Amino acid sequence: MEYPHNRPYTADDLVRIITLLRDPVNGCPWDKVQTHTSIRMNFLEEAYEAVDALDLDDPVLMCEELGDVLMQVAFHTCMEQETGRFTWEQVCDGVCQKLIERHPNIFGTQPGYEGITDWDALKNKEKGRRTLADDLESVPRAMPALMRAAKLQKRAARHGAALQGADAAALADAAENLQTVQPASAQAEQAVGELLFAAANLARQAGVDPEQALQKANEAFCTAAGPVA
Repeated sequence: MEYPHNRPYTADDLVRIITLLRDPVNGCPWDKVQTHTSIRMNFLEEAYEAVDALDLDDPVLMCEELGDVLMQVAFHTCMEQETGRFTWEQVCDGVCQKLIERHPNIFGTQPGYEGITDWDALKNKEKGRRTLADDLESVPRAMPALMRAAKLQKRAARHGAALQGADAAALADAAENLQTVQPASAQAEQAVGELLFAAANLARQAGVDPEQALQKANEAFCTAAGPVA
């Protein structure tokens, strides 16, 4: 099988190539048997690698890693095209429509409109979310746990919900409770979870992103450790 060498290739070429790779008869033995579940972690890993490239501000690496993320988007979309549930064109159409609707000041749907700064509130309006439960349910479960905790707490606070463990004393209580449970037990796991949730809540009150703060602490630890002998 040959593919035309008509560079530069486009996003449409990417979809065509993946479609050929997944051809039931002539496709790649690995590519054609993959499912959403089997390559789920690949998507997350590629996204993390892209973020690392952004943090390094390396244009060559960014170009490569963003391409890998785009490939994951196209791969999952091709799976859906095979079943007839939606197409690549529908994915592109949907996100373009969303951007237009969320920028009425730019695209003229509401002349003179100053723009909405709270995108979460706008998304809730679009999707008909009204209650705290609706808002919390929409936070992705696949998010890193600390990031998800911060997101849940932010949304709960916006709804005026009282957050248990929202001060330093509660954090100290959670740490003390951890000392009283059996190591490697279900109780220890629960106590650690409560401690981390309280820490994320305290970070929110301090205006700090707990995920970024922990990442910086990780980097400081690695730097302090120095080169491995």
